[in-house]
Amino acid sequence: MTTLLEIKSSVLRQVQVCPSFRRRPEGEPGSTGTDPQEPAAGAWKPGDGVEFFAQMRLILKKGEGRQGLPCPEVLLRSGVPAPAEPVDPNRGLRVLTQEEVEMLYEEALYTVLYRAGTMGPDQVDDQETLLGYLQQVFGTSPEEHAEAIERVKKAKAPIYALKVSVVRAKNLLAKDPNGFSDPYCMLGILPASGAPREPGSHKEQRFSFRKGSKRGGPLPAKCIQVTEVKSSTLNPVWKENFLFEIEDVSMDQLHLDIWDHDDDVSLVEACRKLNEVIGLKGMSRYFKQIVKSARANGTAGPTDDHTDDFLGCLNIPIREVPVAGEDRWFKLEPRSSASRVQGDCQLVLKLITTQRDTAMSRRGRSGFLSYMLLLGRLLQFEHRPEERNSSSWRGELSGPAATVLCLHGAQNNLSALQLAVLHWEVSSRHHQTCTLDYGYLLGLLEDMQAHWEEASSLPQEQEKSLADSFSAFCEFGLQLLGQLRDYFPATNSTAVYRLELLLKCLSKMQVFQPSFEICPFEAELNMDIAAALKRGNREWYDRLLNTKSPHEQPGPQRLAGLVELADAVYEDLQACYGIYASLFHSIAEIDFFTLTFRQLERLVAEEAWVLTEELSPKMSLEVASGLFELYLTLADIQRFWSSIPGCDSRSLALAGIHAPFLPAVKLWLQVLRDQSRWRLQGAVDVDTLEPMDVSSKHSSSAATASLCFSHIQELWARLAWPDPVQAQALGTQLSQDLCEATLFYTELLRKKVDTQPGPAGEAVSEPLCVVLNNVELLRKAAGQVLRGLAWPEAPSALEGGLPRPLLSCTQALDEDLQQEVHTVTAHLTSKMVADIRKYVQHISLSPDSIQNEEAVAPLLKYLDEKLALLNASLVKENLSRVLEALWELLLQTILQALGANLDVSADFYGRFHFTLEALVNFFHAEGQGLPLESLRDGSYKRLEEELRLHQCSTRECIEQYYLDKLKQRSLEQNRFGRLSVRCHYEAAEQRLVVEVLHAADLPALDANGLSDPFVIVELGPPHLFPLVRSQRTQVKSRTLHPVYDELFYFSVPAEACRRRGACVLFTVMDHDWLSTNDFAGEAALGLGSIGGITRPQVGGSTRARQPVTLQLRRPRAQVRSALRMLEGRSSKEAQEFVKRLKELEKCMEADP
Repeated sequence: MTTLLEIKSSVLRQVQVCPSFRRRPEGEPGSTGTDPQEPAAGAWKPGDGVEFFAQMRLILKKGEGRQGLPCPEVLLRSGVPAPAEPVDPNRGLRVLTQEEVEMLYEEALYTVLYRAGTMGPDQVDDQETLLGYLQQVFGTSPEEHAEAIERVKKAKAPIYALKVSVVRAKNLLAKDPNGFSDPYCMLGILPASGAPREPGSHKEQRFSFRKGSKRGGPLPAKCIQVTEVKSSTLNPVWKENFLFEIEDVSMDQLHLDIWDHDDDVSLVEACRKLNEVIGLKGMSRYFKQIVKSARANGTAGPTDDHTDDFLGCLNIPIREVPVAGEDRWFKLEPRSSASRVQGDCQLVLKLITTQRDTAMSRRGRSGFLSYMLLLGRLLQFEHRPEERNSSSWRGELSGPAATVLCLHGAQNNLSALQLAVLHWEVSSRHHQTCTLDYGYLLGLLEDMQAHWEEASSLPQEQEKSLADSFSAFCEFGLQLLGQLRDYFPATNSTAVYRLELLLKCLSKMQVFQPSFEICPFEAELNMDIAAALKRGNREWYDRLLNTKSPHEQPGPQRLAGLVELADAVYEDLQACYGIYASLFHSIAEIDFFTLTFRQLERLVAEEAWVLTEELSPKMSLEVASGLFELYLTLADIQRFWSSIPGCDSRSLALAGIHAPFLPAVKLWLQVLRDQSRWRLQGAVDVDTLEPMDVSSKHSSSAATASLCFSHIQELWARLAWPDPVQAQALGTQLSQDLCEATLFYTELLRKKVDTQPGPAGEAVSEPLCVVLNNVELLRKAAGQVLRGLAWPEAPSALEGGLPRPLLSCTQALDEDLQQEVHTVTAHLTSKMVADIRKYVQHISLSPDSIQNEEAVAPLLKYLDEKLALLNASLVKENLSRVLEALWELLLQTILQALGANLDVSADFYGRFHFTLEALVNFFHAEGQGLPLESLRDGSYKRLEEELRLHQCSTRECIEQYYLDKLKQRSLEQNRFGRLSVRCHYEAAEQRLVVEVLHAADLPALDANGLSDPFVIVELGPPHLFPLVRSQRTQVKSRTLHPVYDELFYFSVPAEACRRRGACVLFTVMDHDWLSTNDFAGEAALGLGSIGGITRPQVGGSTRARQPVTLQLRRPRAQVRSALRMLEGRSSKEAQEFVKRLKELEKCMEADP
């Protein structure tokens, strides 16, 4: 047979130790002995509180997004296209007359038909394509288009000119002895009349201005231009500009020579320059020049080969110059194959027209104006507002449009700055009539800034036109900023990006402000922006106020609208801080958030002050609810400002706003109390007392109650009442209401489970388990909520981190709930009492022939089955409580079984001792169950003591009785007074000397508040001192501090005094003349430790020994257990001992 001593319940191994809680005595304040009070009807709306808490959840949901400072990632929720911006056709370029349109059409055709130069790879080279495109732009019929082309072809061709900028050269040859050169450029146009080169020569000869051309006559002087001489350099920088008329665009060439200039020098000067010669090669070249003799000043002709040294040349056909001009490095060429040159020269070339036979030119219209009109016409054609995402158009012109503009700008000699100005003016004007991408406009401003060094070259009328465009765009931008929330909502990432680019455009325009003689700005731009934002804030607020809370409405209706208004203001401030503030601060250096917060906060505060003053006399539940919700939002606004570093809410208009809201908050909290009860009542009514799901072990009502309590805690946190005194009153009342609601819920549960009949014979009730789990869940939830209801207190007023009233309330509720848990646990275990008694009786009735393991097996099997059910139904804290209750039930049942069986064999008690140890191992489960300290405490000690005593003889039990009295010495100091004695053993006389000195602080046992005490001195146990009689002192009347100083002698052998349990027992009695003496207290002194017993007495007076002070006691339970054991013995010795003690106990019935 398998031994059950090693049974380890798999269920118990999962149990964790639960801390013990002290029980609340019956009848103390706060106990739940009466029926629960029903919630007051008529509060808010009769019902189950569902609607109230649904509204409460909505209020809390608003606060979820108001924790801490907002993040842009949270606010930017949409990437849809930005709202359409306002457009005004009157803000664009003026509308052209028909005549002006025709002239502009002619100008465009003339530009295309008389183009010159080379087209770039990105330009349209096909003339018919360009002409067809212009026909579409101007909307002419084919006939009108053909006629216009014919008229333009009959016009005079334009006069072309070539703009040449000689910028610099690099890496030239060193022609001077010092290792450098003195370079200069000579350049001019080779006309088409020049004779072509002879193709068959073995040594190719190139044209040279200094040598003259052997193939033709010299060039006219007006066709040749010369740069300055740059001394002693191989990398000269000239930056000189020249203009050459072109007779034949297709045949003429630009020719450029670079020469090393040599001045006439004397021999002395030549010798002086020897010191500047660099290298042997330069020195030999310099000596060669000295030998050639000095030249006369200026007499050398242009054909003299020895005047200046040739450094290189360039020949560039005019037809190869790009129509848009070019800025490039050209590699220098030799004039013959025998020449040695090196280096490069940077030129800027541009082919322009100086005379144009068009109506606009004849009427004196500048190329600047004609380009502006043409660009405006093309933008209107290219940018179609009806197309999708037209507001994100970045000015991407088609190939024909870009080509026409390039031709026209180049032919009219417009500089890069002028082109940038024109594109800005036209595009910014066009943007106000048909929205463009701000990134495109910002790019135009940056392009203009890149060429702004040429601003001095702008004519005054062009500068004024640019200033006007800036003013118009600023006015337009400020108009948009005044309606910031409409056109740039913070939740739209696309719109916010457009706002950023708009601000950058406005900021970029300030770069140009110092350069304008005619300033386009009336004040600093950031001041204009701040003023526009203020106007926009006020307009937005007024519009919102008139929509949600107009003044003509009654107060209660305005209140609901004001709540919505305050919520909208808070959301707007979040957007200002999280989105707008950083943009305005980094770009325009404007503190937009502070500006907006101060303005809106003041406006909301003014409205709230007025409305609360109006509604205070009309306070109702509906008004209180609205004011409560309004206050929460106003408090959120204050906290929002305080959460920003460096901001102090004391300077706000909302400071002190809580005062007029206090009556409404108090009334709302009363409503909350009533609605909480209604909600709990409704939740319990529909509760089936079944677990909600597989993962949880509580029912639906507990989840509802826990959720309601958490909502209350969140609401208190949001309320955050600023006045400490008022906050304490509100928090105390709310915590008391919460405690009452919790106890109300537990009473409802108990009533419901009592009305549900359980299955007959069921030892483990699932509804009771659910109720137990519900109470435990609510105990934790309520404790957490109560700790969350703390209010601001001085550190001295806190205990355990909580204000004292709240801590007291929390502790009282926990005690009440622990009592409730204890009650339900007892109810649950009571269903197992009968079964446990049956199995314990089975053990007691088992014959001695059956092994102990077999006798205990049915009990352990039953416990294992029931605990498996309990583990499946209970949370671990409750399982621990049930285990403790079962353990106590088992111990009490075994004690009853022992009391019912007297004078049985020692094997009977040995079996129960085995049962007790088997149960200890079962409930401990190798550390996974109850701790051994808990198992081996309380009733276990009593049971173990009784089992041990039952196995002892009568005299051993009597000795145990006296040993228990000796162990009692360290308990309950000074409750029954003190007795001072001296004891020693005189070996020579073989007697024990006991001296009773005095007593103190005895209990008052007489009606006069005093006593008449005397002391009985006796030795025990009696079987050790059978011939020794007890002795007594004199009676000391009317005192609680008697002095005796009496000696008593007991003739006893020393061996008897050394025996186990040998002691002298002092019993203090109160003498009564007319009735039985009263027991005052007793004390025992072990004889084994007194002088003369442990070692012989050596000299000196016996009275010189130090007295011993004994604390007087009453016999405790462990002392009486030995007495009860003796009561069950039938031996004469046991009966006589019990009889004598019972006579003494009669005197102890009256407890002082």
